[in-house]
Amino acid sequence: MLNKTKDILTLKELQELLHIGKNTALRLVQSGEIDAFRVGNQWRITKESIQKYIRLY
Repeated sequence: MLNKTKDILTLKELQELLHIGKNTALRLVQSGEIDAFRVGNQWRITKESIQKYIRLY
């Protein structure tokens, strides 16, 4: 599923990958369910943290 995915994704790319809305994606990263970090005012999510989230849920 994630073979062709970039190593670091934006919040928008996370939404498209998981087929979720903006509010859900934001809640997942803000709550720590998906590990993410900020670059300025933009969220960045690693492919590894998405894989971890998928395995747990």
